[in-house]
Amino acid sequence: MTATKTLPALKQTTATTAEKPPNKFRQAFPQYAAISPFFILFAIFGAFPILFSIWISFHSWDGIGPMKWVGLEQYSYLISDPKFWKTIGNTMIIWVLSTVPMLLLALVLANALHNATRFRTFYRIAYFIPNVTSVVAVTLVFGSVFSNNFGLLNAFLQSIGIAKVEWLTQPWGIKIAIATIVTWRWVGYNAIIFLAGLQAISADVYEAAKVDGASPRQTFWRITVPMLRPVILFTVVTSTIGGLQIFTESRVLFGDTNNIGGPGDAGMTIVSYLYQSAFIKNQFGYGAAIGWALFILIVLFSIINWRLIGGTDEQRLASRAKRRADRKIAVQKAAQEKEAAHGVR
Repeated sequence: MTATKTLPALKQTTATTAEKPPNKFRQAFPQYAAISPFFILFAIFGAFPILFSIWISFHSWDGIGPMKWVGLEQYSYLISDPKFWKTIGNTMIIWVLSTVPMLLLALVLANALHNATRFRTFYRIAYFIPNVTSVVAVTLVFGSVFSNNFGLLNAFLQSIGIAKVEWLTQPWGIKIAIATIVTWRWVGYNAIIFLAGLQAISADVYEAAKVDGASPRQTFWRITVPMLRPVILFTVVTSTIGGLQIFTESRVLFGDTNNIGGPGDAGMTIVSYLYQSAFIKNQFGYGAAIGWALFILIVLFSIINWRLIGGTDEQRLASRAKRRADRKIAVQKAAQEKEAAHGVR
Protein backbone atom coordinates (compact mmCIF):
# COMPACT_ATOMS: atom_id res chain seq x y z
CA MET A 1 0.00 0.00 0.00
CA THR A 2 2.84 2.36 0.83
CA ALA A 3 4.56 1.67 -2.50
CA THR A 4 1.28 2.25 -4.35
CA LYS A 5 0.79 5.68 -2.68
CA THR A 6 4.37 6.91 -3.35
CA LEU A 7 4.43 6.04 -7.04
CA PRO A 8 2.13 8.91 -8.28
CA ALA A 9 4.13 11.44 -6.25
CA LEU A 10 7.38 10.25 -7.84
CA LYS A 11 5.88 10.58 -11.32
CA GLN A 12 4.66 14.11 -10.53
CA THR A 13 8.11 15.19 -9.32
CA THR A 14 9.76 13.82 -12.46
CA ALA A 15 7.30 15.68 -14.68
CA THR A 16 7.89 18.95 -12.80
CA THR A 17 11.66 18.59 -13.16
CA ALA A 18 11.35 17.95 -16.87
CA GLU A 19 9.18 21.05 -17.37
CA LYS A 20 11.59 23.39 -15.47
CA PRO A 21 13.37 25.71 -17.97
CA PRO A 22 17.17 25.48 -18.09
CA ASN A 23 19.26 28.11 -16.31
CA LYS A 24 20.46 30.47 -19.04
CA PHE A 25 23.27 31.92 -16.94
CA ARG A 26 24.60 28.45 -16.17
CA GLN A 27 24.54 27.62 -19.87
CA ALA A 28 26.36 30.84 -20.84
CA PHE A 29 28.86 30.70 -17.97
CA PRO A 30 31.69 29.15 -20.06
CA GLN A 31 31.40 31.96 -22.62
CA TYR A 32 31.39 34.63 -19.90
CA ALA A 33 34.38 32.99 -18.23
CA ALA A 34 36.27 32.97 -21.55
CA ILE A 35 35.91 36.72 -22.10
CA SER A 36 36.18 37.73 -18.43
CA PRO A 37 39.99 38.27 -18.41
CA PHE A 38 39.64 41.24 -20.74
CA PHE A 39 36.99 42.92 -18.61
CA ILE A 40 38.89 42.21 -15.39
CA LEU A 41 42.09 43.71 -16.79
CA PHE A 42 40.16 46.67 -18.21
CA ALA A 43 38.48 47.31 -14.87
CA ILE A 44 41.83 47.25 -13.04
CA PHE A 45 44.05 49.08 -15.53
CA GLY A 46 41.47 51.11 -17.47
CA ALA A 47 38.26 51.98 -15.65
CA PHE A 48 39.76 52.36 -12.16
CA PRO A 49 42.55 54.81 -13.19
CA ILE A 50 40.01 56.91 -15.10
CA LEU A 51 37.63 57.13 -12.16
CA PHE A 52 40.48 57.66 -9.71
CA SER A 53 41.88 60.52 -11.82
CA ILE A 54 38.49 62.24 -11.63
CA TRP A 55 38.51 61.80 -7.86
CA ILE A 56 42.03 63.16 -7.28
CA SER A 57 41.40 66.15 -9.58
CA PHE A 58 39.19 67.48 -6.75
CA HIS A 59 41.96 66.96 -4.19
CA SER A 60 45.37 68.33 -3.38
CA TRP A 61 47.67 65.31 -3.16
CA ASP A 62 51.42 64.74 -3.41
CA GLY A 63 51.08 61.00 -4.07
CA ILE A 64 52.10 59.89 -0.56
CA GLY A 65 50.38 61.90 2.15
CA PRO A 66 46.67 62.27 2.86
CA MET A 67 44.40 63.84 0.28
CA LYS A 68 42.89 67.25 0.92
CA TRP A 69 39.54 68.06 -0.63
CA VAL A 70 39.73 71.33 -2.61
CA GLY A 71 36.69 70.99 -4.87
CA LEU A 72 36.97 72.97 -8.09
CA GLU A 73 40.03 74.95 -7.03
CA GLN A 74 42.31 72.93 -9.34
CA TYR A 75 40.13 73.75 -12.34
CA SER A 76 39.75 77.37 -11.28
CA TYR A 77 43.52 77.76 -11.10
CA LEU A 78 43.87 75.91 -14.41
CA ILE A 79 41.72 78.46 -16.22
CA SER A 80 43.83 81.35 -14.91
CA ASP A 81 47.19 79.59 -15.34
CA PRO A 82 49.14 81.39 -18.11
CA LYS A 83 51.54 78.47 -18.51
CA PHE A 84 48.64 76.13 -19.25
CA TRP A 85 47.36 78.43 -21.99
CA LYS A 86 50.87 78.69 -23.39
CA THR A 87 51.08 74.90 -23.62
CA ILE A 88 47.73 74.89 -25.46
CA GLY A 89 49.13 77.40 -27.97
CA ASN A 90 52.32 75.34 -28.41
CA THR A 91 50.32 72.16 -28.93
CA MET A 92 48.00 73.79 -31.47
CA ILE A 93 50.90 75.20 -33.51
CA ILE A 94 52.78 71.90 -33.51
CA TRP A 95 49.58 70.06 -34.40
CA VAL A 96 48.93 72.31 -37.42
CA LEU A 97 52.57 72.21 -38.56
CA SER A 98 52.58 68.41 -38.42
CA THR A 99 49.05 67.28 -39.28
CA VAL A 100 48.34 69.40 -42.38
CA PRO A 101 51.51 68.51 -44.36
CA MET A 102 51.42 64.95 -43.03
CA LEU A 103 47.93 64.20 -44.35
CA LEU A 104 48.53 65.98 -47.67
CA LEU A 105 51.78 64.11 -48.21
CA ALA A 106 50.18 60.84 -47.15
CA LEU A 107 47.37 61.34 -49.66
CA VAL A 108 49.84 62.06 -52.49
CA LEU A 109 51.96 59.03 -51.57
CA ALA A 110 48.90 56.78 -51.37
CA ASN A 111 47.77 57.93 -54.81
CA ALA A 112 51.24 57.24 -56.22
CA LEU A 113 51.32 53.79 -54.61
CA HIS A 114 47.86 53.04 -55.94
CA ASN A 115 48.94 53.85 -59.50
CA ALA A 116 52.34 52.15 -59.22
CA THR A 117 52.83 48.97 -61.20
CA ARG A 118 56.24 47.79 -59.91
CA PHE A 119 57.67 47.28 -56.40
CA ARG A 120 54.32 48.21 -54.84
CA THR A 121 54.78 45.89 -51.83
CA PHE A 122 58.31 47.16 -51.22
CA TYR A 123 57.15 50.78 -51.11
CA ARG A 124 54.31 49.93 -48.73
CA ILE A 125 56.72 48.32 -46.28
CA ALA A 126 59.24 51.15 -46.66
CA TYR A 127 56.67 53.85 -45.92
CA PHE A 128 55.33 51.97 -42.91
CA ILE A 129 58.73 51.30 -41.27
CA PRO A 130 58.94 54.74 -39.54
CA ASN A 131 55.72 53.98 -37.66
CA VAL A 132 57.13 50.83 -36.06
CA THR A 133 60.50 52.42 -35.30
CA SER A 134 61.13 53.48 -31.70
CA VAL A 135 60.07 57.10 -31.26
CA VAL A 136 62.93 57.63 -28.81
CA ALA A 137 65.50 56.49 -31.37
CA VAL A 138 63.88 58.60 -34.09
CA THR A 139 63.87 61.69 -31.86
CA LEU A 140 67.56 61.21 -31.01
CA VAL A 141 68.41 61.01 -34.71
CA PHE A 142 66.40 64.13 -35.52
CA GLY A 143 68.01 65.86 -32.55
CA SER A 144 71.37 65.46 -34.29
CA VAL A 145 69.85 66.61 -37.58
CA PHE A 146 68.50 69.83 -36.01
CA SER A 147 71.49 70.42 -33.73
CA ASN A 148 72.48 74.09 -33.57
CA ASN A 149 76.23 73.65 -34.02
CA PHE A 150 76.84 70.30 -35.71
CA GLY A 151 73.46 69.46 -37.21
CA LEU A 152 73.15 68.02 -40.70
CA LEU A 153 70.47 70.55 -41.61
CA ASN A 154 72.66 73.53 -40.68
CA ALA A 155 75.59 71.96 -42.53
CA PHE A 156 73.41 71.73 -45.64
CA LEU A 157 72.21 75.33 -45.26
CA GLN A 158 75.78 76.60 -44.91
CA SER A 159 76.86 74.61 -47.96
CA ILE A 160 74.40 76.55 -50.12
CA GLY A 161 75.32 79.90 -48.59
CA ILE A 162 72.54 80.26 -46.00
CA ALA A 163 73.35 81.13 -42.40
CA LYS A 164 72.73 78.43 -39.83
CA VAL A 165 69.51 78.46 -37.83
CA GLU A 166 69.30 77.98 -34.06
CA TRP A 167 66.66 75.27 -34.41
CA LEU A 168 66.65 74.09 -30.78
CA THR A 169 66.78 77.51 -29.10
CA GLN A 170 64.32 79.60 -31.12
CA PRO A 171 60.57 79.12 -30.46
CA TRP A 172 59.59 78.47 -34.08
CA GLY A 173 62.65 76.32 -34.70
CA ILE A 174 61.71 74.08 -31.77
CA LYS A 175 58.13 73.72 -33.02
CA ILE A 176 59.26 72.94 -36.58
CA ALA A 177 61.70 70.31 -35.30
CA ILE A 178 59.00 68.56 -33.25
CA ALA A 179 56.45 68.80 -36.08
CA THR A 180 58.99 67.30 -38.51
CA ILE A 181 59.52 64.29 -36.25
CA VAL A 182 55.76 63.73 -35.96
CA THR A 183 55.27 64.09 -39.72
CA TRP A 184 58.09 61.69 -40.60
CA ARG A 185 56.79 59.07 -38.19
CA TRP A 186 53.11 59.08 -39.14
CA VAL A 187 52.99 59.95 -42.84
CA GLY A 188 53.52 56.32 -43.89
CA TYR A 189 50.86 55.05 -41.52
CA ASN A 190 48.25 57.44 -42.94
CA ALA A 191 49.40 56.69 -46.49
CA ILE A 192 48.61 52.99 -45.96
CA ILE A 193 45.14 53.90 -44.65
CA PHE A 194 44.52 56.16 -47.66
CA LEU A 195 45.74 53.38 -49.95
CA ALA A 196 43.19 50.98 -48.47
CA GLY A 197 40.48 53.56 -49.16
CA LEU A 198 41.67 54.05 -52.72
CA GLN A 199 41.57 50.34 -53.40
CA ALA A 200 37.92 50.28 -52.30
CA ILE A 201 36.95 52.73 -55.07
CA SER A 202 35.64 50.95 -58.15
CA ALA A 203 37.80 51.18 -61.29
CA ASP A 204 34.63 51.80 -63.33
CA VAL A 205 34.38 55.28 -61.85
CA TYR A 206 37.84 56.21 -63.12
CA GLU A 207 37.15 54.66 -66.51
CA ALA A 208 33.96 56.69 -66.85
CA ALA A 209 35.84 59.87 -65.91
CA LYS A 210 38.52 59.06 -68.47
CA VAL A 211 35.89 58.54 -71.17
CA ASP A 212 34.35 61.92 -70.28
CA GLY A 213 37.73 63.57 -70.82
CA ALA A 214 38.65 64.33 -67.22
CA SER A 215 42.31 65.12 -66.61
CA PRO A 216 44.28 63.32 -63.87
CA ARG A 217 44.09 66.46 -61.72
CA GLN A 218 40.32 66.72 -62.14
CA THR A 219 39.94 63.01 -61.42
CA PHE A 220 41.96 63.35 -58.22
CA TRP A 221 40.12 66.36 -56.80
CA ARG A 222 36.59 65.62 -58.05
CA ILE A 223 36.46 61.83 -57.70
CA THR A 224 39.23 60.50 -55.46
CA VAL A 225 39.07 63.08 -52.68
CA PRO A 226 35.22 63.17 -52.35
CA MET A 227 35.01 59.36 -52.32
CA LEU A 228 37.77 59.21 -49.70
CA ARG A 229 35.89 61.55 -47.37
CA PRO A 230 35.15 58.87 -44.69
CA VAL A 231 38.81 57.80 -44.70
CA ILE A 232 39.96 61.43 -44.55
CA LEU A 233 37.63 62.01 -41.60
CA PHE A 234 39.11 59.01 -39.80
CA THR A 235 42.71 60.14 -40.36
CA VAL A 236 41.95 63.73 -39.34
CA VAL A 237 40.25 62.65 -36.10
CA THR A 238 42.99 60.16 -35.17
CA SER A 239 45.69 62.69 -36.07
CA THR A 240 43.94 65.28 -33.91
CA ILE A 241 43.83 62.91 -30.96
CA GLY A 242 47.48 61.97 -31.41
CA GLY A 243 48.60 65.54 -32.12
CA LEU A 244 47.05 66.89 -28.93
CA GLN A 245 48.84 64.17 -26.94
CA ILE A 246 52.38 64.86 -28.17
CA PHE A 247 54.88 64.23 -25.39
CA THR A 248 57.78 61.91 -26.22
CA GLU A 249 59.24 64.04 -29.01
CA SER A 250 59.74 67.15 -26.88
CA ARG A 251 60.71 65.12 -23.81
CA VAL A 252 63.51 63.22 -25.56
CA LEU A 253 64.58 66.12 -27.79
CA PHE A 254 65.63 68.22 -24.81
CA GLY A 255 66.06 65.58 -22.11
CA ASP A 256 66.34 68.06 -19.24
CA THR A 257 63.88 67.16 -16.49
CA ASN A 258 63.74 70.76 -15.27
CA ASN A 259 63.30 72.13 -18.79
CA ILE A 260 61.09 69.67 -20.65
CA GLY A 261 59.88 72.15 -23.24
CA GLY A 262 63.26 73.64 -24.12
CA PRO A 263 64.24 77.31 -23.88
CA GLY A 264 61.30 79.48 -22.94
CA ASP A 265 59.01 76.42 -22.80
CA ALA A 266 58.57 76.79 -26.55
CA GLY A 267 58.21 73.04 -27.00
CA MET A 268 56.17 72.27 -23.88
CA THR A 269 52.91 70.58 -24.84
CA ILE A 270 49.84 69.92 -22.70
CA VAL A 271 50.97 66.39 -21.85
CA SER A 272 54.47 67.68 -21.03
CA TYR A 273 52.93 70.14 -18.58
CA LEU A 274 50.82 67.32 -17.11
CA TYR A 275 53.96 65.21 -16.65
CA GLN A 276 55.86 68.09 -15.07
CA SER A 277 53.03 68.94 -12.66
CA ALA A 278 52.26 65.37 -11.57
CA PHE A 279 55.56 63.49 -11.66
CA ILE A 280 58.17 66.21 -11.11
CA LYS A 281 56.38 68.68 -8.84
CA ASN A 282 54.22 65.92 -7.27
CA GLN A 283 51.00 67.88 -7.80
CA PHE A 284 48.90 64.88 -8.76
CA GLY A 285 45.56 66.64 -8.32
CA TYR A 286 46.55 69.45 -10.65
CA GLY A 287 48.00 66.97 -13.14
CA ALA A 288 44.69 65.09 -13.19
CA ALA A 289 42.85 68.37 -13.81
CA ILE A 290 45.15 69.07 -16.78
CA GLY A 291 44.42 65.58 -18.11
CA TRP A 292 40.67 66.12 -18.03
CA ALA A 293 41.04 69.55 -19.63
CA LEU A 294 42.97 67.81 -22.41
CA PHE A 295 40.15 65.26 -22.74
CA ILE A 296 37.63 68.07 -23.22
CA LEU A 297 39.84 69.68 -25.88
CA ILE A 298 40.17 66.39 -27.76
CA VAL A 299 36.40 65.86 -27.74
CA LEU A 300 35.80 69.46 -28.85
CA PHE A 301 38.24 69.31 -31.77
CA SER A 302 36.99 65.87 -32.81
CA ILE A 303 33.43 67.24 -33.01
CA ILE A 304 34.66 70.23 -35.02
CA ASN A 305 36.48 67.95 -37.47
CA TRP A 306 33.42 65.74 -37.73
CA ARG A 307 31.21 68.73 -38.53
CA LEU A 308 33.65 70.13 -41.10
CA ILE A 309 34.48 66.91 -42.94
CA GLY A 310 31.64 64.54 -42.05
CA GLY A 311 27.99 64.61 -42.98
CA THR A 312 25.92 62.74 -45.54
CA ASP A 313 26.29 63.05 -49.30
CA GLU A 314 22.91 64.78 -49.54
CA GLN A 315 23.97 67.44 -47.04
CA ARG A 316 27.24 68.08 -48.86
CA LEU A 317 25.51 68.32 -52.25
CA ALA A 318 22.89 70.70 -50.84
CA SER A 319 25.58 72.85 -49.24
CA ARG A 320 27.58 72.93 -52.49
CA ALA A 321 24.48 73.88 -54.49
CA LYS A 322 23.69 76.65 -52.01
CA ARG A 323 27.23 78.07 -52.29
CA ARG A 324 26.99 78.04 -56.09
CA ALA A 325 23.62 79.80 -56.00
CA ASP A 326 24.96 82.43 -53.57
CA ARG A 327 27.97 83.07 -55.82
CA LYS A 328 25.70 83.39 -58.87
CA ILE A 329 23.46 85.87 -57.06
CA ALA A 330 26.49 87.86 -55.91
CA VAL A 331 27.87 88.02 -59.50
CA GLN A 332 24.49 89.15 -60.87
CA LYS A 333 24.18 91.78 -58.16
CA ALA A 334 27.68 93.09 -58.88
CA ALA A 335 26.87 93.26 -62.61
CA GLN A 336 23.66 95.19 -61.92
CA GLU A 337 25.47 97.64 -59.67
CA LYS A 338 28.12 98.13 -62.36
CA GLU A 339 25.46 98.81 -65.01
CA ALA A 340 23.70 101.23 -62.67
CA ALA A 341 26.95 103.08 -62.07
CA HIS A 342 27.59 103.40 -65.84
CA GLY A 343 24.02 104.64 -66.32
CA VAL A 344 24.52 107.39 -63.74
CA ARG A 345 27.66 108.54 -65.52
